[in-house]
Parts: sequence; structure tokens; C-alpha cells
Amino acid sequence: MSNESNPNSPQVSRRKFLRGAGVMMALPWMESLPVWGSASPGGTASALPKRFVVQFMGTGINPTHWWAKGEGASMELSKSLQPLDPYKAKLNMINGLFNKPATNVGIHPGMTGNILSGMPLTRGTVLHGGTSIDQVLAAHLGQETIQPSLILACEQPLTGFHESNFSMAYSSHISWQSPDSPVPAEVYPSLAFDSLFENSGSRRMESILDRVSEEAVGLRKSVSRDDRGRLDEYLTSVREVEQRAQKMRGDLGKAADRAKDKGKQLIAMKRPENGLPEDIREHMRLMCDIVALAIQTDKTRIATMLMCRDLSGLFYPFLDVRDAHHLASHHDTSDGYERITRHYITQLAYLAGKLDAMKEGQGTVLDNSCLLWLSSMYSGSEHDNSKLPVLTVGGLGGSLKTGRILNFRDKGDENRKICSLYLSIMDRMGVKLDHFGDAATRLAEI
Repeated sequence: MSNESNPNSPQVSRRKFLRGAGVMMALPWMESLPVWGSASPGGTASALPKRFVVQFMGTGINPTHWWAKGEGASMELSKSLQPLDPYKAKLNMINGLFNKPATNVGIHPGMTGNILSGMPLTRGTVLHGGTSIDQVLAAHLGQETIQPSLILACEQPLTGFHESNFSMAYSSHISWQSPDSPVPAEVYPSLAFDSLFENSGSRRMESILDRVSEEAVGLRKSVSRDDRGRLDEYLTSVREVEQRAQKMRGDLGKAADRAKDKGKQLIAMKRPENGLPEDIREHMRLMCDIVALAIQTDKTRIATMLMCRDLSGLFYPFLDVRDAHHLASHHDTSDGYERITRHYITQLAYLAGKLDAMKEGQGTVLDNSCLLWLSSMYSGSEHDNSKLPVLTVGGLGGSLKTGRILNFRDKGDENRKICSLYLSIMDRMGVKLDHFGDAATRLAEI
């Protein structure tokens, strides 16, 4: 599956761009421009695009502090979920769902590689599972955007095989373009940023905004006062992200030289020797910013973020946790692992906040999106995936009721499949399938 669409296609060419030497910058929604989503007056919810973004955390959460009570704006959230307090009216906590093909197959890779497909995985040297929900959506909706999907990761993939005889590729990839092929995830923020603006060639080290400044000045004169404010805010956001990505671009170049000198590939180098940010907080925050820009400008409507893989080796000294992620998950009821869990919920809250601050039609970009947060297991100490931690934020243009706690644990296995949730989400995005993964029915109450 190609990761790029034709920017001159009829659907894409309706959008407004700022162009400069070797760069093309799509613009966000504006009320005074005939851009996507404004086919009807005011850009009604039915006309505005719907988006789907996944954030994934490997090896489960702290189960002691994974709870919520009540509903809507009065919902009470646990310590781990507290970062989502500003968005609880747009939040759904979904308890008791499971991925049946990933149960009783052995720990780790077999629990992760099909988290978004719900298809059994093949052991041994041949990779085979199923196409993931994000890539199904991209195949149906990707022609409407420049890029069908954006696949990012904050950790390099693993190689080799697990003791369960599953490939480590299953631990490292949740987005699959076909049953046999994962979608390569971009781990370098600078390259992910460049992909948003078609920034390549000999001038890619120059500021993108400087190259489109003349067109930006002309556009600012032709739009409404409110749109001038939106344009200024957008360009400021791009500038801020660009400056952070620029430093990392230099780090990546130095890392490539070091790898060449050592006769290694970048992927085999340790962090930060491989050019990735040493501080995982900056890496995750920047990747969230890049997704927010991609969604805001309709560069893509589908994004998947592997915040940390299964069997993760990430360290969190800023959380006062000594062990790497995977080992820390074996003590999942500890205070340290609660802080790790809360750190990942903070990334969801940060992205939700970015999208909620972007006006679009009568609401916000978050109102027209669904952010799905999940892990491949519930308890890392027990390697228990008989139920999964699942959250959604955003209402998909009013089609997804929010501010709720939904419990499926005691509804019977046929009624608590995570693929039933995926069918329900795809329905609301205009992609209707008879079945997906191991499910042929929609999730009740969604």
C-alpha cells in the first residue's frame, strides 16, 4: 500500500496550500476559504472529516489505579487517568473487552501483533496475521487526503524471535498493511515532520515557513479576522515544531555518520547514539505535535502511534523508576509503574488538548475525531490479556456518544470482542464491513 496519494487528485486539489521552493504546506479549516469541510455553510459536522488516531502502550497498566466513576463532566477519574480530567465529557472508558485470538497463545508478541486486526498470528519465520483497522480505513478513505495514514513509533523495532516462537516483529508493529506486512513506522521526528510538508531535496535544512512566507502574507490579507488568528496560531505551531525537529535532524545526521563508521545500521545503535532524542518525553511530545499538525491540515485522517512497544526497553529516570519498561511492568501494582501508566495517559491528554484547541466548524477537531488508547494486556505481572485497558476520546462528529463508562466483562465472550468496537468505529467513519477480525457484530451501547 502506497503511503502517498496524488496531491492533484480531485479530492485533494480542493484544498488550499501554501507553496514554496521544495515545500507544500496544507492549511487548517478556515471559515472564509472553500477548503475541505466547508461544502456547507459554517462547515457542518456532517461535512467535516472524521479522524481516527491510535496510541498504544505495551505490557499493560497499573490495575490498582485504573478506574473511573460517574459520567460526563462529573466523572471521577483515578490517579492514573487524572490527566484526562479536562476532557472527561469527551471520554469513554471501555472495560472488559478482549482480543480472543491473542489469548492463550503465549506472552508478549502473540498478544500484540494483532491488537488492531483481531486475527490469529502465525508462529515461526513466516509473518501472517491480519490487516489492521487503521489500514482498512486508510484503504477506503486515503484517497481523500494526501497521505492515507501516518504511522509513528517512539522506539525502534525488535528483531529475532521470542521464546514463544513468535517473531519479534509482532511485538514491534501494530499497524499491518496486509496479513503478511507491517507498515514501517517512522521513529525519527525530523523525518516525520518533513513528510508533512513534502520537505526534501537540497533546501530541506531551510525553514519551511521562510519559503512560504510570501504566500502566507498574501493569504492573510484575503481571509476574515478570525481566520487570520487561526492562520497565525497555525504558523506559530509549525514554527515551534520545526525548531525542535531541526535540532533532531542534525542529531540524526551525526548518528548516521557514527553508524557508518562502526559498520552498523542506525536501527542497531542504542539510544541516543542512533539519533533519537535521549529524553523520551521530548520524543513523545514532538510525535504528538506532528500528528496534531497532520490531522489539523487534513494531511491524513488516520494515524497510529506506537508510544512504546511490547517488551519495551525504555527508561524513565524522570519518573524515579530504575527498571526499563518491560521489567517495571512485572511490578505493575507498584507506585513506579503507576507513574509510568500516568505518563502515557498524559500523552493522550496532550494530543486531545492540541486537537480540542483547534476550532473547526461549530466545534473542534477533537469533536470530529476518535482517539483510541489501548494496551495489549491488562496486567504485566500476570501477563493477563483476558481483558484490555481501552479508552476513547472524541465524538466523531457527534456520532459517538461520550462521557461514559462501559462495562462488558460479564456480557459473555461473544459480546466483548475488541473487533466489535472496531466495526462500530468504522461504521461511523463510513466504512461498513460485514465482519472484521473475529467479530461479525457491532459493540452494544457504542
